[in-house]
Amino acid sequence: METALYQPVKGFLERAGYSVKGEIGGCDLVGLSDGEPTLVVVCELKMSFNLELVLQAVDRCAVADEVWIAARVSRKGRGREADRRYRDLCRRLGIGMLGVADNGEVSMIVASTSPMPRTNARRRSRLVEEHRKRRGDPTAGGGTKAPIMTAYRQQALVCAAALAQGCSRPADLRPHVSKAGRILLDNVYGWFERVDRGSYVLTDTGRAALERWPQDHLSIGA
Repeated sequence: METALYQPVKGFLERAGYSVKGEIGGCDLVGLSDGEPTLVVVCELKMSFNLELVLQAVDRCAVADEVWIAARVSRKGRGREADRRYRDLCRRLGIGMLGVADNGEVSMIVASTSPMPRTNARRRSRLVEEHRKRRGDPTAGGGTKAPIMTAYRQQALVCAAALAQGCSRPADLRPHVSKAGRILLDNVYGWFERVDRGSYVLTDTGRAALERWPQDHLSIGA
């Protein structure tokens, strides 16, 4: 699974000075630099280097200052990472290549060219906003089946935890989640039920969500 590559590649980018989180805006990894202007780095993961990985990286060029692809290197040295044409393609596109060994060691095969041209400021802005709003790094990049713990889902869980503790009004939750009223009203996940004007209770679905995602780091007062 690509998620097995996540921690080694995340560590590599963190050592390069980026704050890295997984599964943001469809990208396996998104890293932000400190300071202004903020630099955005995106990395896509696959178990082996292939054309689809390059095509994903080309799409990410519209939103990132640096784009990398990472894959497990072939034990016998016969993978795409050994193909000069593949490496030259990445160089021409300005896409960096990272190889991940079985022991988790990450090696740079091709350096990323920075800065890369940005053509979609709105998509880039959404990446930065989601990265900054998300608490911690709750979702490993490279997964496709498990629900992504977005910043919105985290805020909804805070609201659910508060209702489980006896709160019922959006005003009670607003010090912890500024858009609590909107989240309760929209009820995207079916976790909340309005029982009176400005008063909500937690549904069985909401209680199941709290059991699925422990709230030690998201509960009121966190």
